[in-house]
Amino acid sequence: MSRRPLIFAAAAALVFAGGCKPKAKEITSLQRKEAATLVSEALFALQLHDLPRAEGLYVQATALCPDEGKYWVDLGSLRVRLGHRDAARTAYKSALTAYETLGADNKDPQPLLQQVYVLALMGRVDDAKAALAKVQKLFPDNRAVRGFTEGGQFEKMLADPRFREIAL
Repeated sequence: MSRRPLIFAAAAALVFAGGCKPKAKEITSLQRKEAATLVSEALFALQLHDLPRAEGLYVQATALCPDEGKYWVDLGSLRVRLGHRDAARTAYKSALTAYETLGADNKDPQPLLQQVYVLALMGRVDDAKAALAKVQKLFPDNRAVRGFTEGGQFEKMLADPRFREIAL
């Protein structure tokens, strides 16, 4: 019996196994709709000043759609209002990760601008300024980028009392 087929099979197994990476769990449209419903309920709970209920609903929404940076930002800001700064920092880090993943291709400035915002929320102002400079270099003619960089909008954002209320 020849060893050649066994060697070939072993080599093929190594090649194919080495290229396999666990895929990120696909988020279904039903999960996205359910998360949106939970966020709507959370917004209603916020109107009723039921912050703990709203927090729980945001936690459920982020569990369903961990790639939605806005849900993480909203959860983080809510946790700051509740006085849970460490939990807020965790939520803001998750938002940053979501926006970094979304903006990895550098084709759309919006996720990159969102990263600037989240970095500033986390108190990493120097990192936010560096990220903003990068976005400005990548998209010098983009209206949204110019609107954020010209006229001191970044500094105005940092000085805004509503921003400072949810920043770490």
